[in-house]
Amino acid sequence: MLRMGKTQELRRGFKPVSIFGFSMILMCTWETAFGVSTIGLGDGGTAGLIYIYIMCYVGFLAIYASMAEMGSMAPTSGGQYHWVSEFAPRKYQKIMSYTVGWLSVLGWQTSVASTAYLSGTYVQSLLILNYDWYVSTAWQGTLFVIAIACFAGMFNIFLAKHLPLIEGLILVLHIFGFFGIIVPLWVLSPRASSSDVWGGFYDPGWGSAGLASFVGILSGILPLLGADAAAHMSEELQDAAYQLPRTIMRTSVINGALGLVAVITMCYCIGNTSEVVNTPYIYAFIQVFYNSTGSKAATSAMTAIILVMVTFCCITMMASASRQLFAFARDGGFPFARWHSYVRPGWDIPINAVLFSITFTAILSLINLGSSVAFNSISSLAVAALLLSYMVSTSCLLWRKVCNQALLPSRFNLGYFGWAANIYALCSLVVMWVFAFFPPVPSPDVTTMNWDIVIFGAVVLLSILYYIIRGRRTYDGPVEYVRKLD
Repeated sequence: MLRMGKTQELRRGFKPVSIFGFSMILMCTWETAFGVSTIGLGDGGTAGLIYIYIMCYVGFLAIYASMAEMGSMAPTSGGQYHWVSEFAPRKYQKIMSYTVGWLSVLGWQTSVASTAYLSGTYVQSLLILNYDWYVSTAWQGTLFVIAIACFAGMFNIFLAKHLPLIEGLILVLHIFGFFGIIVPLWVLSPRASSSDVWGGFYDPGWGSAGLASFVGILSGILPLLGADAAAHMSEELQDAAYQLPRTIMRTSVINGALGLVAVITMCYCIGNTSEVVNTPYIYAFIQVFYNSTGSKAATSAMTAIILVMVTFCCITMMASASRQLFAFARDGGFPFARWHSYVRPGWDIPINAVLFSITFTAILSLINLGSSVAFNSISSLAVAALLLSYMVSTSCLLWRKVCNQALLPSRFNLGYFGWAANIYALCSLVVMWVFAFFPPVPSPDVTTMNWDIVIFGAVVLLSILYYIIRGRRTYDGPVEYVRKLD
């Protein structure tokens, strides 16, 4: 913190076990893999779902290796925008760092909304499952999303000092809940043949099974997104330069493996694919649970485990998002910077940044009122913003290596493997980023179109306008504070 010119304002309450639990729960990989399997099954089928997940898993290992490398050099809540400021060509450091800061804010805030959407609509699914008289409506789903966001926000404000302990306890549910769902599925479900699972592609009209599988790439990206969240909590982590990169890698490897088992299990136990994809319970995995157990009570219990985990994922996601916003505002990059970066003495948390996250999620959840593919839209927006921030920061790191520029001291040195990881990460990021903007259906109408490119472009335009009007005078970039210290 001293080298980076920052004052320690947040409580360093996270230790290795608690930050590991925090990151594992924020990724919530196997739980999310069940939830978003509907996307992959509808675009690609069981084979497409599995192969895309494996491709994304390998790609994200390279991406997170690059993030871990940078995180060890500069462990700060700013994350990507700070790293870009440190590693980009000096002439472009300020504008590139500023742009990535806005992308990170957009990505993390929409990730909170995406997770709250999952959690809120899981509640709706349980109501549909257990009460025949209940009729699901979009406005009710929106209210559930807002309620989850408010719960997550209040938890982050009033129970923040207990977050490290609670994350450690929820980690136990994350592990045991996995076996509590996977084992009954393998024991009770009629299993499909391996040829059907690994060769069962589905093309809804894109023209080829390969293209259809890539259109459903969100089913592979979303469960694996977020291992770098520990970076945004690094100012609350003891011995961050050493623990942060190792937490990122452990989390991505273990969670990714659990997610792969969940995806394969889902595909073997799916039964009638058409029935599952067109389930009245909103999410395909709930239909699979019900078909396997034949019991609404058992299905509700299994779904409740995932609901609890995704709700705590939303809590950790909001914690990470608020810290990232706090850091960017602290450097003068976001409107009303003083308000957003305010840390109330004695509380040691950026309360105003948390309140912004709640409000942003509530506003974004209104998309659900006018779009039948609201989750895809919100998720795609989060994916596009975060992946581009990863892309720029990794490119800057690779540029420094190629040009033989000096790098900061690191306690996580990848050696020559770092080059390969950086290059493969960039190739994977380009593919993922392009397909994140595709609509979920071949011939979309107004309600099924993916409008994220419009929202994404609007936010980028807003950031440019703010930079011209005010940002270029208030934002120097984190590296300037480092130079002043040097």
